Amino acid sequence: MKQENNNENNKTSKKILKILLIILIIIFICGICYIVYDTYCNYKAKKDYTDILSNIEIDKKEITEDKTERMLELEEMQKVNNEIIGWLEIEGTNINYPVTQTKDNDFYLNHNYKKEKSVVGCLFLDKDFDLVQGSSNYLIYGHRTRSGIMFEDLLKYKSEDFYKQHKKIRFTTNKDDSEYEILAVFYSKIYYKKERDVFRYYYFINAKTEEEYNEFVDSAKEASIYDTGIEANYGDQLLTLSTCEYSQEDGRFVVVAKKGDSN
Repeated sequence: MKQENNNENNKTSKKILKILLIILIIIFICGICYIVYDTYCNYKAKKDYTDILSNIEIDKKEITEDKTERMLELEEMQKVNNEIIGWLEIEGTNINYPVTQTKDNDFYLNHNYKKEKSVVGCLFLDKDFDLVQGSSNYLIYGHRTRSGIMFEDLLKYKSEDFYKQHKKIRFTTNKDDSEYEILAVFYSKIYYKKERDVFRYYYFINAKTEEEYNEFVDSAKEASIYDTGIEANYGDQLLTLSTCEYSQEDGRFVVVAKKGDSN
């Protein structure tokens, strides 16, 4: 009887081990499939955004003092998608992309500039910015990606040495083609509603008063990880770039700049 019980126990143990082995194999295969799929999606997304402008043809005779080459290129891009509202470029980085805007801040998290599904999404302007009347602050969001595109290279500004070599950001709209001078670089996060006396930079789109404008600028400069020496006065157009940062829960990395002279 005891021998029979031992045999039964051995059979049961072997069945359990076999089942566990099968489960582990399935998990391993699923993991490999996910890695391959994710790698392919990132490769395709990177390819979609590679040298977009090189495929655009414009009539350079149309270039004027008020209409730069980049503005003409933007107009051609808007024939692909009328929700493309600008073009953002930072020299020394991979950031050289169209910027979109739609009625919510969700769509372009997982769609590219052609409105196709994409794991890297697209750079997009906050839905509350008024493109017709204008607002105080272009607040632009973008993903970080393992493929190095979108706002991954924004993190280069953690280095003050990098900042010193790349102090300006180019942002082009239908109205102008301008360089923005960086005035602050800081770490932040998405705060809980119950948290008080914190700098919620992501709420600032349009200043109702000079005091509100100055409070945002002062808070950004106070939070900055180094002093750029750049100041902004009420009425100066601001540009804020925001992406994820993983050293804390719901962390963000932010670069704020002010508009300089038009090209």
